[in-house]
Amino acid sequence: MNNNVKIVIDAGHGGSDPGASGNGIVEKEYALKIAEYLNKRFKDLGVNSTLVRTTDETVTPTERVNRILNAYGNSPDVLVISNHLNAGGRDA
Repeated sequence: MNNNVKIVIDAGHGGSDPGASGNGIVEKEYALKIAEYLNKRFKDLGVNSTLVRTTDETVTPTERVNRILNAYGNSPDVLVISNHLNAGGRDA
């Protein structure tokens, strides 16, 4: 793996913004669980990675961008993963 790559993982929603929900699933909770898993796996592979949020907190769009930029700066070797889940369940 290219150790020059740095990854910022944005667990979508959080705090007062639950995202999509249904059938006992709340998007903000699963987005954070998935983000935590990704962060651990990247670290296991020796890739520098960090999370935008580590708890169930409200993050404004401006703060989200600031946290992303503050993590590793704004350069071509920084990747951002914005983690969201879509609602579904309707037949096409």
